[in-house]
Order: sequence, then structure tokens, then C-alpha cells
Amino acid sequence: MTDNTKIGRRVAYWRERRGMTRRHFADQIGRSLSWVEKIEAGERSLVRLPMIERVADALQVSWRVLVDDDEAERARRRPDAAEVNAIKSALARYPIAQPQMERDHQPDLGRLSGQVSYALEAFLASDFAVVGRTLPSLIDDGQRAIKTHEQQRREAAALLVMIYKLAASTLHKFGAHDLAWLAADRAMSAARLAGDPASLARAGRCVGRALMSTGLMPEALDQLRATAAELEPTLCDASPDVLSLVGMVWLAAEIAAARAGDADVARAMHAKAEAIAQRLGPGYEDRNTAFGTANVLLHRVSALVRFGDGRAALAAASHVEADALARLPRERKANFLLDLAEAHRRCGNLDQAVTALWEADETAPQEVRRRPLAQELIAGLWESRDQIHGSARLRQLAVHAGLPV
Repeated sequence: MTDNTKIGRRVAYWRERRGMTRRHFADQIGRSLSWVEKIEAGERSLVRLPMIERVADALQVSWRVLVDDDEAERARRRPDAAEVNAIKSALARYPIAQPQMERDHQPDLGRLSGQVSYALEAFLASDFAVVGRTLPSLIDDGQRAIKTHEQQRREAAALLVMIYKLAASTLHKFGAHDLAWLAADRAMSAARLAGDPASLARAGRCVGRALMSTGLMPEALDQLRATAAELEPTLCDASPDVLSLVGMVWLAAEIAAARAGDADVARAMHAKAEAIAQRLGPGYEDRNTAFGTANVLLHRVSALVRFGDGRAALAAASHVEADALARLPRERKANFLLDLAEAHRRCGNLDQAVTALWEADETAPQEVRRRPLAQELIAGLWESRDQIHGSARLRQLAVHAGLPV
């Protein structure tokens, strides 16, 4: 493939990712439609830096993304600033009642539900570029659905809870905690409107995580416990989906307690989640949350890492069965491997830490290369590279994560 073809395909990719037609893009850069067509087809070259920069500015990317293979791949695999800003803009909009426009733009709830499921699957596969591109329109449609579906408002509100929860989880991964807090708050408001246990569990966990992100661990623990207590009366005849969501609330409470340094409470919260997993059975794994016995054990490892006990975390990790881990979504597997890497680092097992990081990168590159948490771990290991036999792998991880080496 020639350089012209590569650059042309990247221009086309980013133009489409930004939702621009060729005509709109041509107008943005002051060129003809035929010029754009020839560039995207690789029939014409972008040889002068000023023109490359103009094209890149219109596409809201660095010019290096168009000409450098590694930069192009890194940018393709992550939500970028433009998409985070688009999510921010969507969260900032409060639809005003405009009856005619509402009637003309009434989202179909069945179609919206399918789009939410697609975005959730992308999240669980750690395909955050897809999630980042999809969320702004989902937020807009979800907000509009509540206003336009008067007879199905509770159903629309339940979908909006899922959308806000997905937005908050994605924003947390990329360090946009203030925006995640806003999404969590919106999720709780929508959950009260939906009035069903599943929505309340989703929103309560979402708010708890938002409180954790700002360092309010006791408040997060109180919130999560209160959510679980409110749902307790519904659990006798609850569906597996609702039980799974309540189990995830208890797992979030375990992490909050661990981060607060309270080992006894963390164990108690873990026991609550474990009891629900046992009730659901050893082979149960929820499709949307991955809740089950394996995920409960993975959260125990994570809690011990957050508590700072690397040896106990490694001991717990030794009980994770390979077959059970293989069945979990990539997002869960990669996060377990990141926890494993941190546990090894705390125990001074630096080579094993790099190996776990490498496996996480092979499992879900976006979890390792784009997340601040993973980047901090790589940077910390890089400072000790003289003690690491596998430093070549570590260097490659650092380069992929965009860190100076």
C-alpha cells in the first residue's frame, strides 16, 4: 500500500468518524469535492505540511495521525478529545419542549434499545472508540425519548439510565471524573422516574463510583449500602438480572471499603456479593455485568490491590480458574491482568508485572494504552527498568501508551 493510499484512507476514516460529508469537509478546508475524492482514493498526495495541518485541523486530529503508522493506530483505538467533548456537550443539553420538533424526532424505543446493547457490547469488548462515537447520539435520543414517549416513559427512563451508566463508566476509564459525576447524577434522576429495581441498582452503583472517584470513600460506601438496602425487599423473587445488579453494588462497596482502608468491611461486602453469586449458581455469568463467581473473585483481587496487600492479592488470584477467566469479557480479563501486574509490582516481582501487562495489552489494547491507571503503572515500572529482564517489552508498552522513553 502506498503512502498516498494510507493517508487517503485515514482522511476518509476520520472524516466519517467526525460525521462529515465529503462536501462539508471540502468546504472546511477550502478545496473542491473532486480534490477530496482524489485524496481519499490515494490518487493525489498531501505533500506539503501546511496542507496536511489544515486537513488535520478540520478532522480535529494531530497531523501525525495522518502520516505516522503508530500514531494512526493509537488514535484509531481510543476516544479522543473531540469525542469526549461531544459527550460533554450532549450531557450539557437540556431538551426544551418543542412539540412539533419532538413529534418529528421521536426515537423508536426498540431501535434505541438495540443501539444501547451494541454500545454495551463494545464497552465489554474494550472498544472504547466505538463507545465514544456512539454515546453523544445515544444521550440525545435517550433524553428525547423520555419527553416524547408519554405512555412508555418508564421504559424510556430505564434505557436512559443504561446510557448514563455507560457514559459514566467510559468517562471514568479516561480520567474525566467530573463529567462522570454528572452522568451518574443524571442516571439516578432517570432511575427514580423508571421506578424499577434494575435501574436503581445501576444508578446507585454509578453514583457510588462517582463518589469514589473524588476520594469520598465513606460517602461512596454509605451510598452503595443504602442502594442495596432499598433493594433488599425485592430480592426474594427477583430475576437473575436484578440479583446480578445488586451483586455488582456489593462488589463496588467492597472496593470502596478497601480504598478506605477498612479490611473488615471490605470482607463483609464481598461476602454479600458472594452469597448472591452462590444463589445464582456456579455456572452463572450475567451477559451485561459479567456478574458470577469468577467476577466476584476478580473483585476480591482488585480490593486487595486497592488495600495495598499485594501478597494477599496474588494468593487470591491463584484461585482464578483459567477456563472461567476465558469466558469473561475482554474488559474484565484485562482489568484483572492490570490488577495482577500491580500486585506483582508491590511484591517486587517486576518481570511478572511486565508479563501481566503484556498479556493485558494483548487482551484489550485500549485498556492498557489509553487509560491513565495503566499508563501510571507502566511509567512506574519504567523507572525501575534496570531491574527488569523484560525491559524490551516494557519499552514497547510505553511507546504504545505514548509515554516518553
